[in-house]
Parts: sequence; structure tokens; C-alpha cells
Amino acid sequence: MQVSAIPAFSDNYIWAIHSSSADNSLCALVDPGDASACLTFLNRENLQLATILITHHHRDHTGGVEALLAHAKQQGWNVTVYGPSRENIKHITHYVGEGDLVELSYINQTFSVIDVPGHTRGHIAYYNDSQAGTLFCGDTLFSGGCGRLFEGTPEQMLASLNKLSALPASTKVYCAHEYTQANLTFARTIEPENSQLIEYELKVQELRNKDIATIPTSIATESQINPFLRSHNEALKAQVQHLTGETYASAVQVFAATRLLKDNF
Repeated sequence: MQVSAIPAFSDNYIWAIHSSSADNSLCALVDPGDASACLTFLNRENLQLATILITHHHRDHTGGVEALLAHAKQQGWNVTVYGPSRENIKHITHYVGEGDLVELSYINQTFSVIDVPGHTRGHIAYYNDSQAGTLFCGDTLFSGGCGRLFEGTPEQMLASLNKLSALPASTKVYCAHEYTQANLTFARTIEPENSQLIEYELKVQELRNKDIATIPTSIATESQINPFLRSHNEALKAQVQHLTGETYASAVQVFAATRLLKDNF
């Protein structure tokens, strides 16, 4: 299995899942918001679209689906579209939720579906446990950050992030945006003495100076540097309380306060 990034809009990543073998041209796309970028990639790599995986309903994740399906019909391609059962999204052929399996038989891989509400009510992620582990998490978990709570609650989002952080540390995390630098600038205000965060920020700056993507990240890295996975940390809690002038009794309260600080950063 090979995963390729398709940059779209100003900072989106659409992910292509395909075989590393030139003999296998079938391909899946994750959150194809921009049909033009996807078709350029498919044509360049001589790939045939077979599957679309959608994590949530926002337009920058679904906006290219209709045009891609129209193109597939012209080409005689049969495309299966998976998406969250708790969201109203056009063109889905298979609605999926927690525990469902998505078979990509043409690359001999299976993804399990994880419910991760918070950013939207029905947001899902796709997880494959082969090799080191691969996670496509849309706008739930970013490197150094998490999605805004447009439809869900802090309790829901923290529970979703806890699910993801419990995955094996080696899991590669493919999120949908290049937000890492901005996220780390904020994270440093929450954990200014976190040496692993300081080291990671320098690495990210070097990558971005060369216009290299910071994604995928890993569960191991995010557990060390992402404030939204570290609401249980006492030093982080103390800093959030210092910044807000409030006292928090639970990890959910710390998480909610951290998210509000980020919203206003």
C-alpha cells in the first residue's frame, strides 16, 4: 500500500491510497474536495479511481465527489463511495460507522471505521492496522492541534481524541490540512518548556522552509507535543489555568479551555 498526497486549495491534503506496483492501477481517494487536483493526479500516475472515503460533510472534503463520479462514469469505472452514516452527504453508496469495515480488495487492505464526533456530529476516521498502522482522520486530529468544535461538544471531541491516541504509537496519522506550524506556535504558549515540542517545532520549520509536507505525523509524536492530547498533564493544566485565571477539575474542562484559547489565538 502506498499513500500519496494531493495538495488542494490553500492547505488541504487529499490522500490517494494505491498499490506501489505498476501492475495495479486501482486507487482510493480520501476526502476529495477538489476534483481538478484529483484528476490531474490520476492522469499523471495512470491510476483508476475505484473508491472514495469521506470523513465528514464539509465542502472542502466532499466538493469534488460529483465531478469525479461523472468522470468515472465516462471512463466506465465502477466507484464505491463510503461516508459517515450520521451525516447527510450526497453520492454515498455505503454509509458506515463505528466498527464497520471497508475492504480495499485491490490492494488487499482493510480499514476499520472509528466514530470521532466533535468537529462535526458524524465525523468518522479510517484505520488500517497493517504495517505500522495508518489513520485517515480528516479534521479531528491535526499535528499539534485538533479540529474546531463546529457541531460537537468538548466531551465528544476529547473522547474522540482519546480513541485516536490509544492507537499504536507507530500509527501514521494522515490529517487533511497543513496546519502544523500555526498549531505549534499556539502549542508553545500552552507548554513553553516541553523540550519535545521545541525540537519538533524546529524540525517542522525546516520542512516548511523547503516546502515539504509535515504530514503524516504519528500517534507517538502527537502524544508528546499536541496539547489537545495532553489535557491530563499537570503542567499543561497549570499553564492553562494561569492563562485563563480559572480553576479546572477535569481533563474535559482543561481541554475545553485550551480549545477556546486556540479559537481566540
